[in-house]
Amino acid sequence: MIPPIASNFVAGEGPDEALDHVEELNDGGVKAILNLLGEHYEERPPADGDADAYIDLVTDIDEAGLNACVSVKPSQIGLDVSNQVFEENIARIVDHASEKGVFVWIDMEDHTTTDVTLDAYERLTRETDGMVGVCIQANLKRTGDDLERLAPLPGKVRLVKGAYDEPKEIAYKRKSEVDRAYKEYLELMFREFEGGVAVGSHDPAMIEHAKELYDDYGTDFEIQMLMGVRESAQFELTEEYEVWQYIPYGSKWFSYFYRRVRERKENALFALRAVVGN
Repeated sequence: MIPPIASNFVAGEGPDEALDHVEELNDGGVKAILNLLGEHYEERPPADGDADAYIDLVTDIDEAGLNACVSVKPSQIGLDVSNQVFEENIARIVDHASEKGVFVWIDMEDHTTTDVTLDAYERLTRETDGMVGVCIQANLKRTGDDLERLAPLPGKVRLVKGAYDEPKEIAYKRKSEVDRAYKEYLELMFREFEGGVAVGSHDPAMIEHAKELYDDYGTDFEIQMLMGVRESAQFELTEEYEVWQYIPYGSKWFSYFYRRVRERKENALFALRAVVGN
């Protein structure tokens, strides 16, 4: 059983609990991104098993008529086994989701996975005419070039600050540097993309910057936040903007909860505020 402090951030251990949470969100105008917790499988059977679980989840979303999509980590569905296993499993998930009209996000992990993840995204988003999205991290110095590559593609791109502890040679380390890069990359997206911009941030300054860029460029965008973080703001923002909540669930909740709180100082502060009150 998930303890109360963690249940603020994790929707439950099974899909039924997660789908119930989605229904409540949809009633309030917030859309949902579902993530089955799990990553870094080094054997094929658990990777195939989680891919199968995502396929079942897509079917459940479709049958329930929910305003929801799914988000998948590459290492969860076989990237640590081989590139081929990952590519086979993500293709299976995307093919089924495309048939059901359910969008699929591909999460981004550490810098060693960036190229294979972007290659899979480019191929699949072309094949499905934009039914796939990918996450991009502002702390990586390569991100400007990656965004230029992705700009002409259909699909969506979620820009986050980045939580992995990357080498200083390839990543910005100071918060001020990451914030500056996030703003610059966000402007690039609003300027160069025709749509499909996802602002993955809880930072009020970044969200305000996105609003200003929307006024300047008119590019369609959405705001994405985690379950349990600034939830009152999510419902307020949805009165004017498209808002999606990223909802993790599953039996591997403890490692997720622990990592979210310790990744960055601001995450711990957001977690504390979420528990004390939104």
